[in-house]
Formats: sequence, C-alpha cells, structure tokens
Amino acid sequence: MRRTRQRIALLALPALVGSMLVATGPAGADPTGPSATVGQSHIDDRDAVRLVHIRLTGADMLDTVTAAGFDLEHGLRRVPTGIEGEAVVTAEQLTALKGMGVEVLADDAGFAWADEADGGFGAAGARAVQPSSHEATVRVVRADWFTTKGQGFLYVEARTTEGQQAEPIVGMQLENDSGKGSPFGFSRTMSRFVDSGQYMFHRNLFKLDTRPDKIRVTSSTGGVATGAVSNWLEDAPPPLTANPSYKSDFVDGYRHPQQLYSRAKEIARQYPDIAEIVYLPNQTNGYQRKAQAQIGGTGQAAVVVTSAAWGHEGGNDITVDFVDRPGANLPLAVEVAGKAVRVLLAKDAAGGPASTATEVAEALRTRSQGLIDRAHPYRANEGTGIVAPTAGPVALTDFLDQKRVGAPAGEVPRGPVTIPVLRIGKHRDGKKPGVLIQAQDHAREWVPATTSLESAERLVHNYRSDRETKKIVENTDVFFILSNNPDGANYSFYNFASQRRNMTNHCPDANADPGRRNSWGVDLNRNYRVGSGHDGYAGASTSCVSDTYQGPAELSEPESKNIIWLVEKYPNIKFMMSVHSNGGQLFWQPGAYIADGRITTPRPPLGDEAFYWQSAARILSQVKAHRETVVTPENVGGSSDVLYSSAGNVREDLYHTYGIYAFGWEVGGSVYNPATGDWQGGSFQPEWVGNPDLVSGHAETMEYANGIMEMFRVAADWGRDKKDPTSQLVPGAGRYTKPVDVRFETSEPATVYYTTDGSRPTLESPRYAATEFREPGQVFHVTETTTFRWFSVDSAGNIERNYDPTKSDRRNNYRTATIKIVNR
Repeated sequence: MRRTRQRIALLALPALVGSMLVATGPAGADPTGPSATVGQSHIDDRDAVRLVHIRLTGADMLDTVTAAGFDLEHGLRRVPTGIEGEAVVTAEQLTALKGMGVEVLADDAGFAWADEADGGFGAAGARAVQPSSHEATVRVVRADWFTTKGQGFLYVEARTTEGQQAEPIVGMQLENDSGKGSPFGFSRTMSRFVDSGQYMFHRNLFKLDTRPDKIRVTSSTGGVATGAVSNWLEDAPPPLTANPSYKSDFVDGYRHPQQLYSRAKEIARQYPDIAEIVYLPNQTNGYQRKAQAQIGGTGQAAVVVTSAAWGHEGGNDITVDFVDRPGANLPLAVEVAGKAVRVLLAKDAAGGPASTATEVAEALRTRSQGLIDRAHPYRANEGTGIVAPTAGPVALTDFLDQKRVGAPAGEVPRGPVTIPVLRIGKHRDGKKPGVLIQAQDHAREWVPATTSLESAERLVHNYRSDRETKKIVENTDVFFILSNNPDGANYSFYNFASQRRNMTNHCPDANADPGRRNSWGVDLNRNYRVGSGHDGYAGASTSCVSDTYQGPAELSEPESKNIIWLVEKYPNIKFMMSVHSNGGQLFWQPGAYIADGRITTPRPPLGDEAFYWQSAARILSQVKAHRETVVTPENVGGSSDVLYSSAGNVREDLYHTYGIYAFGWEVGGSVYNPATGDWQGGSFQPEWVGNPDLVSGHAETMEYANGIMEMFRVAADWGRDKKDPTSQLVPGAGRYTKPVDVRFETSEPATVYYTTDGSRPTLESPRYAATEFREPGQVFHVTETTTFRWFSVDSAGNIERNYDPTKSDRRNNYRTATIKIVNR
C-alpha cells in the first residue's frame, strides 16, 4: 500500500493576538549641539562616547528605551532583577537613559550567577508548612552538564506552581550529588525570573569540577523534586571536518556586499553543475541619500534643506545661499542659476530682516525650480525665528563620503541593488528539501556574512572529495542570501559602523534633518506579518528613529518582500536559518508576545519543539567541536522565552505561514576564558584575528560554519526519512487498583494526536502537549477507566502504522490502550 505522508497542520493565529551596544540617539536629542553656527552643513557624529553597563527593570522598559531610539537589542541577558546589557552613549544620551529609569551600574556591580554554597534560603524566609502533596508543586525542567576549556558547568531550570505568588516570594534551593550513589549537598539559592509580569522559572548556571548524577530542588514552601543530569552537547569529532582531506578556512577577512555577491556569482560560474544564481525581484532602496544642509543652527530660525535628486545624481552639486540686500519693504525672493539657489531675504519697513524659517522653507520648496524636494524648520520647531544671511553659499551633501577610518578601499555603487541568491545542490528541481540561509538582516553584523560564505565555499570545494559533503549537495537544495541588507551593510562599512537597519528613510520632517541620518531605516527583522508590532506584539517600535523600527506597514520593505517571494516560489524550502550576531543564542518560536498578559504567538507542537531541540543539539555540538565554544542551554529555545519579544520577526512568519522549520541564530556571544574563570562577551565586528581561544571574527566564522554544515545534514536526514515513528502510553494498558498517572512516549520527535471519548483520532484531535513551556509532555491523572486512541506524526510527516487520519476505513490502525481502574 502506498504510504501516506501528512504534514502536521499548524494552528492559526488567534484573532487577538555580550556585546557592545550602541545608542543612536533618542528622538529629541540634538546631535549638533547648541554651538552650531550659521551656515553649518556638515554634521559631526563623532561625539565623545563611553561604555556603560545598564540594568532595565524588564521587557516593558526595554520597549520604552528602544522606542526612544536607543539600540539595546543584542547581547542582553535576563537577570533576576530585570535585563542587563551594555550601551555606548554620549553624556547627553546617558542623561536621557537615567531619566527613563534605567539604572547605570558600576563596572563591578553587574549580575553574576552564584556559584558558592549557601546553607539557607536567604531572603526567602523560613519554610512554610508543607502542602499535603508537595511533590507536585515543584518540577525540574532541565538539568544539563557540559564542559568547556576544561571547566565543568551545571545548568538547571526548575519551576514551582507557586512562582507567580508575589508575597512572600517563593525561593528555590538546589542541591546536587557528586556522582552516582553519592549524597546530595552543596546547597545553593536559585534565581527567580519574571518577564512582563509573568513568572517564568528559576534558573542558574553553576561552575562545578565533578559531574553530578542527580539534583534536588526544594522550594521555600516545602515542595521537592529530583531530576537526573543530562549531557548538553556531544564531544564527538565532527563528521565533516574529521576527514583529513576536508577543505575549510576559505574566508580570510570581512566582506562587504559587493565582494559577497561577486564571489557568489563566481561560485555559480565555477561550479555550474551544482550551483546557480537566483535573482530576487524586489530591488533595495540603494546606497544613496538625498543631499542635505542644515542652515542656521538648531533654533527657531534654522532651516533644513533636502535635494529632489539623489546626491550622486546632482543633489551634491546644489548650493543654497541666504542673501542680505540693502533696502526696506523688500519681498522674499528666490533666484536659481544652474544648481545655485539664492534666497533673497525679505526686509521690513525699517530695513530689518523679516523672513521666518517657515517662510524661507516654503519658498525653497515652491520656487527652487524643482531642485529642493523638502525644506522645513528644524525638527519640531515652529520656524518663527528670523533667518539670518549665510556667509556664502552652503553646499548640500548626501554625507556618503566613504571616509570612515578602516573602511575597505573602493567606491560603493549607488542606486538600487538586485540581491543574488546562491543556490547549491546537485538536484535543483524542487524535489529535495530546501534550506535557506539568510545573513546580515542587520547591517553591522559582519560575522554572519562570512560564516555563510564559508559554508558555501565548503560545499563546492568538498563536493567531489568528501563523502559527507557529497551527501549534503545531492540530498538538499541550499539557498544562500549572503547579505540581505546590502545598503545598510555598506553604510556600516563606510559611514557608521553601528548601522543596524536598511537605508530607507520613512521619517517625516521632525526627524528628517541630517543629524538623524544614522537613525533612519527599517529593522528588517521586525517587518514581517506574524506576531507583528502592528498587531500589538511587543519588541518593535513605531518610531522611525528607533533601531527596532517596524516600518510603516508589514512587508513594507523590498528585502522582506523578497524572502516571502523566495519561499513561495520554491516551496521545497523546509528549513531556514536567519543568521545574526552576537548574542550566542539559537532561537525558534515563539518569538513574540503581547506584553499585557504575556500572550505569545502559538507555540510549536511538542513534536516540533522536540525536533528543534534535537536539531539544536546536533548543530551546537559541531560548533563546540571547533574550539570548545558552548552555547549554553539557557540561550536555546523560543526566543521570547530565553530573552525578549521581537515582534514581526522572519522566523515567526515562515514557520506559521509556510510550515518551515525556521531558526534564528545569534553567532558569537560569550566564550569561557579559563585564564580568568569568566565568560568573555563578543562584539558585532570583532578583530578578525585575535586570541584563537576567545573572541575573533575568524574563529567565530569557522566554528559557526561547522554548525551551518550540520544544519544541512539535519535537512538531508529529514528528506530521506521514510520511517514511521512509534509511540506508547506509559505505563501501558492494564488493570489498576487506584488512580494512575500516564504519559505518551515516542521513538523520535513526533506529535501525538489522541482521543479519550471513544472517537477516532484525526488531525483535529487534541495534541499531546508539554506540561509547560520548555518542559516534557503532560501527565494524565486517570481516575476512572479510560481508553486512549492515538497516532503519532514525526517531523518529516511520516505517520505511525501508515495510518491515514483524513479518512476512515475498516482497519482503523491507530494505537489504542485502555487503563482500567478497578476496586478490590
């Protein structure tokens, strides 16, 4: 009989739905300062800055700060008292942060996980009377052991059913043994985490020298739970790089978009049997800006002038001169000679200057013979001040002078960009599972681009000489977008290193002056349709000068439209990795929540969640294999659970709309330094060659390319998977003299659909769910005779026993088990 392969249906959305961090200046801040002189055009953005360690009270404050234009997106970490991170700010910006309630910490005042033994509950107070069933009030979510650079660590998450209790706050104590059969000891206090007003869990990372076998967690109200310790990540040699003839280390430095695209096209030319270029249909805005001048300082007499033409197409040739002239009762006039615009300022009856900034701006807009596109008073000014003459013609400029120190040589092409996609696979006919690797949504993140290029190079160079690589190329269809934000990336390379967004300026006049130029653009990873800020989800901003600006509408940007076009044109794309830096996390859904009540986007079914975790362990084990870098379990999972809400992210859209297993990867992040015993944070553009055991662009590129290669193997295995899953009810069918707790177990990550009312299970039946997020499957407390009917579906769509849940036949070969409760 022909086997049935049924893809799991996804729930529709409900109707209601370490690093260096740079602040680009909140709305209302004045980057030019009060000392700006009449006629000044060039705005200097190199104000003195300093690094500060900050603490925010929680996700609500994070939203407020990012909406004001501060960039606090990557390298943040949850601490029991809120969220901590770093920011590079000017003195003025620091004052603004403090005014919002942000706590600025001393260098040694940051949060650190406790790793010293503690014999009591500390501030939690004395133990209360134990509840009659205290075992059920505490659950161990996970207990993971790993080693890095010779040091062992134990990571524990635990949850209490009383965690939401505000007064008294429930504390939690952890003990561990020292190996199988040894007693519990080493009592330590765990930290409680609350997000958006909701209790999440207690968790800690502890430094240990000996691997424990079990842990015991006790709440301050008496609840107790024990759990076995598991190994986090494998120490096996990498299956790809273990081959002595395996070729790697192709990328020898950072690459700007022109270099990335040129190499992609060259790969397609060199290897036509396994590679080609697909061009995305929507061109970007381009590395281009209108030419501008800010004349008259920042007061009520200041005027901001913007050319109609792009700077490189003539806007940079325009000059504007505010001219005084003798006489009285003279009207405001404008003269244009070529690209020179002269504004003849008005005089009153006494011969004094009489033209306001508003009047001059209107004259420039309407009488400059099309040279001036926008002219307006400075920011929110009413423009009531009397305009003073300039000392001479003021030249407009687009500020794209490409003079940033350290930028690579070469002129950046102006104008819209067509983004090429490098497609690699022996069989590019849509029959093999597709994998989309999307790098550099965020412009300043340079390592994701080199990591993706290194992965592409490994595929084509090892195809004929390495068996594992050959399997990948012949069993997957890989799509590389080496830079999804070429305009912003060029701006980061050549103008403003911390640029995050694209270069499309949606700002109205109040934020359209050249002092705001480093704050324009849309955060492409907030511009998608599922769980977006437009639908009330947290983590995106409506402010056009915020680094998380969501854009004027969902999919407003060509870069995000292109991703949707690609996955719709190539429906064989079943896996996606959006590669970012530098938080050191591996994410999936849910990625966003509505802050009031912390209502997340729909969580993946338990089977999909298990498949994500299984894949993550494989991917991250290969990262570890390079130089023992460990992405810790606290940084893996649903992004809104382990860090913060990011409304309108690409992962959410591709998973919920198209059923694509969509990962978000923050490469880089913290690396354990055995010399100091601490975790060292990374940066968006680390030195390419640094300490090979710590932070460097080269090391991050190589180790995370290992992980991307393993993701290809995950997809290849998924595509070849034709084996049905198996499942069982534990304990199984039988006679029981008292109520019994039962659960489902599966042979591999799989979703279980079940009924207990005697009906036939279908894809509309209840799905076996987790007890709580990041926890294993629920336990059914059976108090009377009950028959379970069920079937399981694995991640590849294989259905247990080849059962077809879409139609009924006489076989009804689903699983069944009866739990019979009898009285003695």
